[in-house]
Amino acid sequence: MAILSSAYFAADSRMLAPDLLGKLLCRSTAAGIQRRRITETEIYYGTEDTACHASHGRTLRTEVMYHAGGVAYVYHCHMFDLLNLVTGPAEHPECVLIRGVEGFLGPGRLSKAMDITRALNGLPLTPESGLWIEYDGMRPKYTAAPRIGIMSAAPVDRERPWRFTVSQT
Repeated sequence: MAILSSAYFAADSRMLAPDLLGKLLCRSTAAGIQRRRITETEIYYGTEDTACHASHGRTLRTEVMYHAGGVAYVYHCHMFDLLNLVTGPAEHPECVLIRGVEGFLGPGRLSKAMDITRALNGLPLTPESGLWIEYDGMRPKYTAAPRIGIMSAAPVDRERPWRFTVSQT
């Protein structure tokens, strides 16, 4: 079992989103450590992507997206805190939304189940922070489809096949 380092997250989100499928999202709390296999991800890629929060400019909310890859971007949406993993180089705001893990479909449900809150926003993806990713060699098959829930984005950005889901076998 290998813990993914910040060097892994320095890569482009367009490469990492499908690569994160099958890896283990790990969360340590007072109740113990949970490990859940990632089953669905979604790309948000810079100011040029109208679905990305950073497309509206650098703000207090999006500041963490401008960090080098390897930190959590957790924001509140529709009564839930949603987990994104910041990727790529510093100053290019991009991330991968974790949309599902084994046992929990939907980014809000997984965050609630794994006690992922805004308190993790900006923290490094390391065991010391209580949130990290592990790799055990699993590489599942997956499908790509357009992202969902981004109706305010430009049509070209809504149609990009930037949502990845582990295939049922």
